[in-house]
Amino acid sequence: MTHTSLIDIAEGSAHQPARLAWVGMEGIDLPLQVAGQPMAGRADAGVSLDDPGARGIHMSRLYLALERLAGQDLTPTRLREVLAHFLDSHHGLSQGAFLDLQGDVLLRRPALVSPLAGWKAYPLVVRSRLTHEGVEARLELAIGYSSTCPCSAALARQLIQEGFDRDFAEGQTVDREAVRAWLGSEQGIVATPHSQRSQAHLQLRLDPETETLPVVEVIDRVESALGTALQTAVKRVDEQAFALANGQNLMFCEDAARRLDRVLRDQPGVIGFRLRVVHAESLHAHDAVARSQWNWREAGSI
Repeated sequence: MTHTSLIDIAEGSAHQPARLAWVGMEGIDLPLQVAGQPMAGRADAGVSLDDPGARGIHMSRLYLALERLAGQDLTPTRLREVLAHFLDSHHGLSQGAFLDLQGDVLLRRPALVSPLAGWKAYPLVVRSRLTHEGVEARLELAIGYSSTCPCSAALARQLIQEGFDRDFAEGQTVDREAVRAWLGSEQGIVATPHSQRSQAHLQLRLDPETETLPVVEVIDRVESALGTALQTAVKRVDEQAFALANGQNLMFCEDAARRLDRVLRDQPGVIGFRLRVVHAESLHAHDAVARSQWNWREAGSI
């Protein structure tokens, strides 16, 4: 049987010549590994088409290059290697290479007091670019936490004080045990401050010289700064500790944004950021939002 070479019409000439900023594939399933944990990832891979006369690129070459990342711990070095392979395999056609990876990284997080632990997912995106200006990489994370409104807490305390004035008349001799029992009753604590499940959305510019993705380091520092990270497996002693942490970390969205601004400026491997905190109000039907940025610039052409 005679084998003939298969034609490739992508190597033909464009009917209407023009340069294209990005050509490739989106939503490619890819097994990734971040912080030692496997992750079901998705990839968007592409290159610029700078030869205006070329009809198309070789998408299969991009797809096969992604195998260099399959099952391997994600590092800036591996990202650079894949981007360089994108360009090498499109010599004469492309001057820019682009790769976005996303998924949920699962980290095992301990309870506050008890020996329990559980898994928590953190949505993650890594965006990388290779152009004539060099390599640029960005890390995006979403981190959940609890926030208790300081205004609501103050109003609740005021109502408790007013209840005390009603139940313990001025000039009355106050019995310690009676007050203690009153504080533990529904008649005593008549109001509680409202809390909300909140999120910090981070976009981090990574130092081109860094050799690691600071995923766990950033998550740990952010959760420590906020003090009220969402929990996994808990016992009642952990729930009580969580209530105490919320009471000691009353936060408007502005407070949370300022805390994160401070810790991210000192994060090794990060040379700029943009952050957005969202407090999903339980009082209102809308969200309270605060934003901040430092040494930020928009990413290169995609």
